[in-house]
Amino acid sequence: QKKLKRKSKNNCIAIIGDGAITGGMAYEAMNNANYLDARMITILNDNGQVSLPTGTPSAGGVIPSGALSAYTSRLLSSQPFADVRNVAKGLSNLMPPEMQAINAKIDEYARGIVTGGTLFEELGFYYVGPVDGHDLENLIPILQNLRDSPNDNKPVLLHIKTEKGMGYPPAMRASDKMHGVAKFDVGTGQQFKPSGPKRPPSYTSVFAHELIKIAEDDRDVVSITAAMPGGTGMDIFGKRFPKRTYDVGIAEQHAVTFAAGLAVEGIKPFCCIYSTFMQRGYDQLVHDVVIQKLPVRFILDRAGLVGNDGPTHHGSFDLSYLGCLPNIVIMAPADEIDLKNMIATAHSIDNMPSVVRYPRGTSYGADVLKDLFGYDFGPDDTKYADKGKVLPIGKGRIIRKGRGGIDDGKTNKRNKVAILTIGTRLAAALEAAKEIEQQNPDISVTVADARFMKPLDGNLVKSLAKENDVLITMEENSILGFASYVMQFLSLNGLLDDGNLIFRPMTLPDTFIEAATQHQQYDEAGLNAKHVVGTVSKLLDISSKVPVV
Repeated sequence: QKKLKRKSKNNCIAIIGDGAITGGMAYEAMNNANYLDARMITILNDNGQVSLPTGTPSAGGVIPSGALSAYTSRLLSSQPFADVRNVAKGLSNLMPPEMQAINAKIDEYARGIVTGGTLFEELGFYYVGPVDGHDLENLIPILQNLRDSPNDNKPVLLHIKTEKGMGYPPAMRASDKMHGVAKFDVGTGQQFKPSGPKRPPSYTSVFAHELIKIAEDDRDVVSITAAMPGGTGMDIFGKRFPKRTYDVGIAEQHAVTFAAGLAVEGIKPFCCIYSTFMQRGYDQLVHDVVIQKLPVRFILDRAGLVGNDGPTHHGSFDLSYLGCLPNIVIMAPADEIDLKNMIATAHSIDNMPSVVRYPRGTSYGADVLKDLFGYDFGPDDTKYADKGKVLPIGKGRIIRKGRGGIDDGKTNKRNKVAILTIGTRLAAALEAAKEIEQQNPDISVTVADARFMKPLDGNLVKSLAKENDVLITMEENSILGFASYVMQFLSLNGLLDDGNLIFRPMTLPDTFIEAATQHQQYDEAGLNAKHVVGTVSKLLDISSKVPVV
């Protein structure tokens, strides 16, 4: 770029961890660096934290995934740390060609004895290391020598060894090295967990335990994760079935194709990846799974807004990028009971791929489910822990039937509203429906849960469209997702032709939402109950003091 812009050259520095370097794009870049015949300094930060948390039981044991991690570990264990003196001596390889020729054979022989050659040198890099990344008195002069070396047409890889959490004993002892924490006591490292009654399990935990129940009865079930066993619940599954748990490292593309290969042989893979990271494996999903109609079960954790992890981790787009594909079943549970049902449903689908997307966070618990959704778990809530049941494919459900609207035959006032949700926004829709009917005796609000985006419950959509004056869809996904799918169905079936139905989508806004609490993010997105009330109020021309989307 400097050559093209005719600017003075400087040092380009790329920093990559031992987890990220397992991904194919890293090798594409290293291959290209030598081709460009330009100086680039790559710093490999090797801290052994390939997965989160590293050490989860899996088919490969408890070591980090992959041969490359083992390779760099051998480099670290077979050589003493390099110091600034021997690095400086070796920098003759970065001298102009005529000066290199004098020392080439001696240096090549010496380095071959010490290291046996390295993968990085075969890719055209000059390898420096390993270096103690915590010894700044040694590390800084090495970086200065690399910066000041005269030759600028050869890439360099500086291999440093660090320990995540170094200097803070609580972090060094933690399996995840305190990668993501709540408020904590600095002296002890103890995190301040919410006090009070025992909280319901997280959706991730609900999924993991449901998959364990299924796997106990079906030896063909295996799980796959891409370096996120803790975030996807595969650490829980791995403790129960280590030989049926595969952590492929930060390699979502490989995870998808690996799952496809297993499915070809009759294995039942559950490929568990964050919604946002599934985007990395999209090409493999299309060509290696969907076109082949292979029964890979994709479990997308963190679907929707995720709170303080921010826009890089929001699962905002999966309904959009998956909904356009044929030959795939897409499900989104509104609560933990339906999550278990949908895992059971995905397990039963053996003729095409399926997707279950679910949110980050804590589930509702039995008491809230009984009050909000009308569940009946029997005496002492014994049925709350029941195993999931297979759902009819492509069938939604009416959660709340609106009361009879008033039509005096004298006005054109529209007073029957239907809210069709998919996934997490069902509770907000129910809260809004209750408030609207309490404040407006002549308005009827029906709430339905689509459950499936593909196949869509066409009969449910038709009945909602024909029996109501207003139809609102709600989803925790970007534009061009569930709402677009419903609107196309309405259009193709002539349900918008007579002008008697008002349709409004409520989606994530067409922007990236920054880090905040999930409730604050729902406020910014306009997807809380008050926003539904505001939208209905505007459409029905009734007074409201709450926001309109």
